[in-house]
Order: sequence, then structure tokens, then C-alpha cells
Amino acid sequence: MIKNALTVESLKPADSCVIWLHGLGADRTDFEPVARMLQPQLPTTRFILPQAPTQAVTINGGYEMPSWYDILAIAPGKRSINSEQLENSTQQLINLMEQQRDSGISPSRLFLAGFSQGGAVVLHTAFLRWNEVLGGVMAMSTYAPTFEQVSALNPLQAQTPTLCMHGVHDPVVPLFMGQAVQQQLNSWGVPVTWHDYPMEHAVCPEQITDIGNWLSAQLS
Repeated sequence: MIKNALTVESLKPADSCVIWLHGLGADRTDFEPVARMLQPQLPTTRFILPQAPTQAVTINGGYEMPSWYDILAIAPGKRSINSEQLENSTQQLINLMEQQRDSGISPSRLFLAGFSQGGAVVLHTAFLRWNEVLGGVMAMSTYAPTFEQVSALNPLQAQTPTLCMHGVHDPVVPLFMGQAVQQQLNSWGVPVTWHDYPMEHAVCPEQITDIGNWLSAQLS
């Protein structure tokens, strides 16, 4: 279950929200500095930073760490994953989304963001499980382990603006895996913006600037 989400409350009364999922082995505080950097530009946006459960990860020798789902094996361009754990994380994310909707945030001003494994959960949720228009999706240094399960999106899912970002030198999730996400979304008619950066599996200042500008444009 997603527990102990960290909330970075908006500087002014909130009318939008970004739910931001961290990567494998990280924690909810990873993107807190980024959220606070974005606040002056997005004063009415609330940021919610959930914490993944600590559980065994097969590819890391069964070592327990924060993870949204177990990764059973890695092959070129492919991740074998625990689908049940992915669905559990997806449902907890949907619960958070519904809480924000019920508190008065329109789904059209609700954004899902995720880095690496968190991004995979976000992509699965937004395009395979959530059936309302979203404000947008930010997919950072990530991949889509479940896109092959569907051949087409429903019209509301296909309207979701998506920002795909990736490091050119990423050794963890290779660039081509991020490009495959962009290409599949494009084939479904999703409005996609792509940025790549001269970095590895990380976040860089230029990227944070691009995120702020993209969110501002979606919310304007």
C-alpha cells in the first residue's frame, strides 16, 4: 500500500495537484526539493509524494527496498515484473487521485509524475486504468511494461498531455526504452512532448525548468 505520502502544500489555495512517484530504492523525499523549486512558478499547485512499500526485489538478490513492484528479470528492452504488485500500487495511486478529486481538484488539473519505476506505475495507471481526462502525465527516465496489453486507448485517455524526458546516457533504463514510450503514445494519438538531456539516470536543472514551463502551459 502507498502510505505516509508527503504533501507539499500549495502557496495559495490549491486548484491543481501533482502526484509524484519516486524510483526503485528511493523514497518520498527525493522530489521534495524539486516540488519546492517549482512552487513559486506554480503557487496554486499541491504536490503529493507517496512512499513505496519496502519489499524484496528479485533482480537485487531479494534485498528489500522501497519498490512499487518486484522486478523478476531484465532482458534488453524488457522487464519481467510482478503484475499483482503493480496493480496494488496502481490502485493505491488511484485512491490518492480520487481523494484529490473529492477534495475539489478537477481531474483535468491533476497530474501524475513518475521517475523510473514510479513512471512505469504512472503510465500504467493513466493509460490502462484511469478513465477520465487528466491534466497530464510526466514520464521521467522510464518505460512502459504493460503497453502491449492494449491496442488502443479510449478517447479520454488519448487526450492526456504527456511529457516524456530521458537521459541520453542512461545505463539503467536505456534511452530507446523511453523513446518506445513516446512512439507508442504517438501512435495512439496522445499529445506528447519529448525532451532528452546529456545525463545518466538522473534529473538535471534544465529538466526542472522544462517541467515548470510545461506544467504552467497545461494549467494556463
